[in-house]
Amino acid sequence: MSAPPENTLRGSWVALAGLSAVFLFEMLDNSILNVALPVIGRELHASTIALQWVTGAYAVVFGGLMLAFGALADRFGRRRIMLVGLVLLGLASLATAFVTTAEQLIAVRAVMGVAAAMTTPGSIALAFRLYQEDGLRVRAMSLITTVGLVGLAIGPTAGGFVLAVAPWQVLLLVNVPIAALAWLGIRSGIAADDPADLHRDPLDLPGALLGTVTIVLALVAPTLFVDRGAGSWAPWTATAAAVLAAILFVRRERSARYPILDLTLVTRPLVSAGLAYKAASGLAVAGLGYMVTLQLQLDWGWSPALAAAGMLPQVVVLIGAGPFVGRFVDRFGLDRAAQLSAATIVSGLALYGLLGRFGYVFVAVALALVAAGIRVVGVVAGVNVLRGLPENRTSIGAALVDTASEVTSAVGIAVTGTILASLFTGTIASGHWTAGQTASFRESVTLAALVLTVVAAALVGWAMRRTRHTAAVLVS
Repeated sequence: MSAPPENTLRGSWVALAGLSAVFLFEMLDNSILNVALPVIGRELHASTIALQWVTGAYAVVFGGLMLAFGALADRFGRRRIMLVGLVLLGLASLATAFVTTAEQLIAVRAVMGVAAAMTTPGSIALAFRLYQEDGLRVRAMSLITTVGLVGLAIGPTAGGFVLAVAPWQVLLLVNVPIAALAWLGIRSGIAADDPADLHRDPLDLPGALLGTVTIVLALVAPTLFVDRGAGSWAPWTATAAAVLAAILFVRRERSARYPILDLTLVTRPLVSAGLAYKAASGLAVAGLGYMVTLQLQLDWGWSPALAAAGMLPQVVVLIGAGPFVGRFVDRFGLDRAAQLSAATIVSGLALYGLLGRFGYVFVAVALALVAAGIRVVGVVAGVNVLRGLPENRTSIGAALVDTASEVTSAVGIAVTGTILASLFTGTIASGHWTAGQTASFRESVTLAALVLTVVAAALVGWAMRRTRHTAAVLVS
């Protein structure tokens, strides 16, 4: 028998500490490592491509395997899969101490991606399982995500300080105590999986393989567009392969007796709307962050340190808004809160596209608006997706939420990078632009922002229509 649901956050603080540590690892990992890439390149004699894969291997493996491990967790136990993943994370992080080549480091990062795919979806599913009240679920997820966002915000700064006094390996070895804390909190604070909350359908291995291939290609293709440009055959080939794999995956899941992903569940209004909200937020935050970084440093000539300070409105809102998420949801309800926050994201993106070139004030307001929106959407959309699913499918639902965000984040950067590559003549990072190059950069950033705004608005509008239709049915 599973333990009864908790009635307060304080009563489950041990479990929340463990789940927060899981999310801290996910957010801290790449942000703290990025600052060390130049040092890693020198010490391991790594090429530019090898350095890209030091971070890329983690992201691709993580995104590609979430769906498969979400399905496994719903069958064999969310808590069990998470505990195994945390052990794997600790061992992979310890292996960093013995790395001597870039290839070895890439392999370690890939294994850490596997561990992240085993643990991240489960953190949402287990937090959802702890409580019966939606208000407590929102507060718990807001607390967990706040801890992770703190790690994301302090990662680069903390990494810089560590590198001043210690070797770069320490930046990954820090995952060992985080994994230990998470393991202890989850092992002692969350009851063992109740067999009644799981299902025993046979695992659809062909479906799992096709799903993984689809997501991996969907993550690799946008990167190729940015790196090689729309004129290269490689990104188009990867895109075509991703589309083909997606078609085969859908056909397989429709015909399989026990599909890894029951597509009828995805069509449920709460689920499809929640995924659309997450997709819009992933598109917006990645695209906006990419554009603002380029604008501040390349167009306006800000130093990297000053440009980092220029992103502070986003960081402050993401962290500072945490205590207000629960109150906002209490006042407007889950569905209305999702609609308002998603509309805020679209408004911030539109503001940047229309006025961002005219001064930093508009950039700062756009960053703050998008951050405020994603702070709520990040919690509410996940809760809504899990509300719309049976209890024995919550892990696959959490994996879908994370996958939607990962894929659309890559698409947001790819759309921006492709438009820039198409309209900007010359080498964008060369500096000393001509007046024509400056004008083309600003034109391309404006166009990219407005294109992302239209796509995000379409996703949000469709999601609102889905939930509005559901509400009308419930009232009638």
